[in-house]
Amino acid sequence: MDFMTSRVNLHLGDCKEILKELPDHSVDLIFTSPPYADQRVSTYGGIHPDKYVEWFLPISKELLRVMKSDGTFVLNIKEKVVESERSTYVLELILEMRKQGWLWTEEFIWHKKNCYPGKWPNRFRDSWERLLQFNKSKKFNMYQEEVMVPVGDWAKSRLKNLSEVDQTRDNSKVGSGFGKRIANWVGRDKAFPTNVLHLATECSNKSHSAAFPEALPEWFIKLFTKEGDTVLDPFMGSGTTNIVADRLGRKTIGIEILEEYYKMVADKFDNKQTNIQSILYERIPQKVGA
Repeated sequence: MDFMTSRVNLHLGDCKEILKELPDHSVDLIFTSPPYADQRVSTYGGIHPDKYVEWFLPISKELLRVMKSDGTFVLNIKEKVVESERSTYVLELILEMRKQGWLWTEEFIWHKKNCYPGKWPNRFRDSWERLLQFNKSKKFNMYQEEVMVPVGDWAKSRLKNLSEVDQTRDNSKVGSGFGKRIANWVGRDKAFPTNVLHLATECSNKSHSAAFPEALPEWFIKLFTKEGDTVLDPFMGSGTTNIVADRLGRKTIGIEILEEYYKMVADKFDNKQTNIQSILYERIPQKVGA
């Protein structure tokens, strides 16, 4: 099965099986949001929190194999509340993936600016999700300049009159080794962002139960890849990652277990007249929890 003959490659079937057909060290970025534990039951069958790590590890093993040594894996996931207590399956998964050889490099937070309001007796509304960054090595491709943000209005007044301290390196008083030199910001209009992304949830996509906004994968695709690189989403869903990757000039591979979503994404690319290779995997897709 040739995954690299077209710019867009879509595959119908179980990613645990299809991933085995991908060549070693062939993917630059993996960006995906798998079914969360005991969620999306009506579409993907659901996985019990106690079984989630066992279910995901064979998949992460294949992802580790297909990703390049300087590539990155970003996993969008969030533990749920079970009987008034947060589940620990995400933390357990991180520990087990480290045993597989993954490095847990960073954790980004997606702050949902328009999260749905609600009231609970023992907690506030949930307005964020994790984006876990994993790598094979400490040296990986990262194009930080591509995601820089405006420095902000604070600079106009703060940098107008610099003190003597502002013009020298002011080292941390707690001995951390960190420091700052305010004068370095004179004349700059861009700054590096934080690891918190403030993005609204997807409101216009009614065709999938858990679609994220295009801005989410776009930020990470810009950060970790360049044009011509390959982006993989093994849980394609509504195809947001693949659509954005194609728009940004990246090659992209999508794998989806449900024929309904697979056909929906394929139709989107067909309507765009994209150079697409649609491969219907021969095995009959089963629900995730099966």
